[in-house]
Amino acid sequence: MLREGLRGPDRASPAEIGQINRVFSEAFTDRYQRDGLSGVRVPLLNPAIWRFAIEHAGDGAMVWRDGAGAIAAFNLAHRSGTEGWMGPLAVRPDCQGRGMGQTIVREGIRRLEAAGARTIGLETMPRTVDNIGFYSRLGFRPGHLTVSLTRAPGGAAARPAAVPRQEIVDRCRTLTEALAPGVDFSREIELTIGHGLGGVTLLTDQGEPSGFALWHTAPLAEGRPGEEARVLKLGARDLDAFRRLISAIERDAVGAGARQVSFRCQTAYGSAYEALLAAGYAVHWTDLRMTLSGKPELPAREGGVLFSNWEI
Repeated sequence: MLREGLRGPDRASPAEIGQINRVFSEAFTDRYQRDGLSGVRVPLLNPAIWRFAIEHAGDGAMVWRDGAGAIAAFNLAHRSGTEGWMGPLAVRPDCQGRGMGQTIVREGIRRLEAAGARTIGLETMPRTVDNIGFYSRLGFRPGHLTVSLTRAPGGAAARPAAVPRQEIVDRCRTLTEALAPGVDFSREIELTIGHGLGGVTLLTDQGEPSGFALWHTAPLAEGRPGEEARVLKLGARDLDAFRRLISAIERDAVGAGARQVSFRCQTAYGSAYEALLAAGYAVHWTDLRMTLSGKPELPAREGGVLFSNWEI
């Protein structure tokens, strides 16, 4: 039980997506307005994306309630093998200033540590010094940026090759394990394919996986058309494979009906960032990546590239 009648956490239910969505929109709109962006209104997210996020988080999908039983705050704490991250998380504006933010972040940390996460991180807006200070007081330290880069690709479309789901999962797991032992994106891949939210692009060399990308084409915002392929997870054996993977993703995305491709590039991979710029991608948005002290994000091995989106 929390002070002032707030209680939790309870496990989030798909039946509560409407409430969670409203808290998300109100909290982030309020944050932008306090940052001086008075004209920004954060839209409600696509319920299909919320279902994906809640199902992926599992026991880490948490809500806290007010005295009337309405959702006052939530935190989705995710784990991809040994990589743990939180997002999105929010406190309803009228419930802020009561220590709720600290409570939901600390509970996310506790659950991820108990589950064996060796990396614990999150992403926040670089311009928002209040957020950076808040997370810093809870033990998080700023690292590199995640830069969203977009491009409208030309060229011919290609329908992704028909590969059995289990083979896709196995090949992606094999390459991810080689790049970052312990990290595993299998659950995200299975949920994406199972819910029809997007697809996976695979590269192989002599039968061995050399690159993969998990992307969503389901619209992020509620009521918007699905015209963008958003690359959420990506692994490449080396820079050459990464460059070839860019072209393969574009062909698959156009084949899936996307008019634009978006990468969320971690700038720790400077050569990959330069490769995207050289391919014609333009910077669209930035997020600051922060990791808990003692639970850092480790780079991919042997010159590889590993992008892991910490947002939905």
